[in-house]
Amino acid sequence: MLPEKFSTHPYETLPLQPVGIIVGLVLVAVYGWMFASPAKSIALMKKLPRNQVAGQIVMGIGLAWFWLLIAPEGKGLLSSLTFEMGEFAIAKKALQVAVPVCYFLLVVYAKEFLFVRGLGVLMLVAAAPILGASFLEAPQSRLLLPILAYSLIFKGLFYIGQPYLFRDGVTVLSASHGRWRMATGFGLAYGITVLVCAFLFWG
Repeated sequence: MLPEKFSTHPYETLPLQPVGIIVGLVLVAVYGWMFASPAKSIALMKKLPRNQVAGQIVMGIGLAWFWLLIAPEGKGLLSSLTFEMGEFAIAKKALQVAVPVCYFLLVVYAKEFLFVRGLGVLMLVAAAPILGASFLEAPQSRLLLPILAYSLIFKGLFYIGQPYLFRDGVTVLSASHGRWRMATGFGLAYGITVLVCAFLFWG
């Protein structure tokens, strides 16, 4: 039996089908609403970047999720997602303190586009379980999940470093309802495709 520090991370044991269903449902729900209600969704997307309450919530969720990945070991459920950092383990305790401190500093001193930055953090941590569930799985259609995961990572990094790109993207896509429906329709179609593949091929 492998030592505990080399044990398999929970993300690596996630079953492909349930993860695919959850991802597909989220995509269909979000993009379906945006496609069906362009006026309301455009108004919301324009308000969110500077909404401080939404920013604090999203950033809090993203950083709390990340903290669970570096949580102290031997704390039961609290340690269920922690992973071995190898030669960087010495930095783990420092990160455990730094993450909540960073959240406080961000909320107090970096209020500008806090929601977008928090969304970027959430995208980065959400990509990991999606990649874990699809890793080395047989169906070629499972590549839909890694494609989505890497797009989340790519966009997440830009949202953290250049959050104004979210605002600019919304401005461009919301120039007309037709353009908005085309963009959100693609997301909706992607979600439906993931759902279909999850039910038909990923069982």
